[in-house]
Amino acid sequence: MTGDDRLTVPVSDRFRAAATDWGDNRLMDEDDALETKAEQALLEIEHLVADATEVEFTVEDGEIRHSPSDELAAFLDRQADDYGLEPADVLAMHVDLFARVFLEGEETESADPDDPRPW
Repeated sequence: MTGDDRLTVPVSDRFRAAATDWGDNRLMDEDDALETKAEQALLEIEHLVADATEVEFTVEDGEIRHSPSDELAAFLDRQADDYGLEPADVLAMHVDLFARVFLEGEETESADPDDPRPW
C-alpha cells in the first residue's frame, strides 16, 4: 500500500455514539460531529505514527475514507501482516480506540466498574 491509497473503515456504533455525545454538547448536527471526531481520531493516529499535522479524509455513508501518510501506511501494513488482517481493519481498530478522546465532562466516579471501555 502507498500513501495515496484510500482506506475505508466503517463508523462503529461506539464511534457514532461518542461523536453524537460530543456534538450534542456543541449543538452540532450528527454529520458535522462525525466529521470532526473522525478528523480528531485520524490526526491523533497520524501524529503518533508520522508526526503529521494534517489528514486527508471524508466521512460519508457510514464510512471514513482516509489517505494515510506513507509512514502510517507502512505501519498499518506491518500490523496487518503480523495479525493476519487487512490494513483497513487495523486502522478501524485504531480509529475506534480514539472514539472517546476529547469528550468533556465524563464522570468516571459513577462509571460501571465492569465496563471495559477506557475513560
